[in-house]
Amino acid sequence: MKEGFVPSGTARIHYELHGEENTKGLILVHGNGGSIRYFDDQIEFFKKYYKVLAIDSRGHGESTFGQGSLSLTVMADDLYNIAMNFGFYKFDLLGFSDGASISMYFAMKHNDMLDNLILYGGNLNPWGVKLSFQVPVFVSYQVNRLASFLNPAMANLNKEYLGLMVNEPYIVPEDLSKITARTLVLAGKRDLIRSSHTKKIYRCLPNAELKIIPGDHFVSKKDPENFNNTVWDFLRKA
Repeated sequence: MKEGFVPSGTARIHYELHGEENTKGLILVHGNGGSIRYFDDQIEFFKKYYKVLAIDSRGHGESTFGQGSLSLTVMADDLYNIAMNFGFYKFDLLGFSDGASISMYFAMKHNDMLDNLILYGGNLNPWGVKLSFQVPVFVSYQVNRLASFLNPAMANLNKEYLGLMVNEPYIVPEDLSKITARTLVLAGKRDLIRSSHTKKIYRCLPNAELKIIPGDHFVSKKDPENFNNTVWDFLRKA
């Protein structure tokens, strides 16, 4: 395993690289508030078949914020810079939650770099999330916005993370037609993403499969064996 930092704009992005050098690349992009560690079970499984590059998104884990507020589009640019740094000119990409949205932004600009894309628990806009989850997030965001003025050191990090969920993403469904890479749209049966929204993403992609598996939004962590086998069944058929 190798690890370190790659400069991207004004930020330094932390990475881990696992697997054999002469194998195909697979990049993993975690969700809001997470880190590389969310994918420990996936790294252990997929490093047998891939050179796995796992990254801490900007402002997450050991990666720095850089200048300005967090943005999924900027994180998608970070993903491009990191792929170029490691010579991943054609690779497979797995994004979870906000990582799936980052992956969609990336794929709309750099579809030619992708063989296979896995979008797990992603959304096109904030209202693709069930109200039972989104309303408390919105309230917490407003509280943290106020707290950040009163005590910036205490509240600013939460405000940034919550702000991503309240304000982003905003992906135009028709723009998904730009993604012609073979794609697996994946969600849990009890996911916090609306099932109708997941199906909309699937329908808008020209070369996609849809798979709903038992579990919730965090099924890859709670049931990694089923999740990994589902993803691997899709990838090995390519």
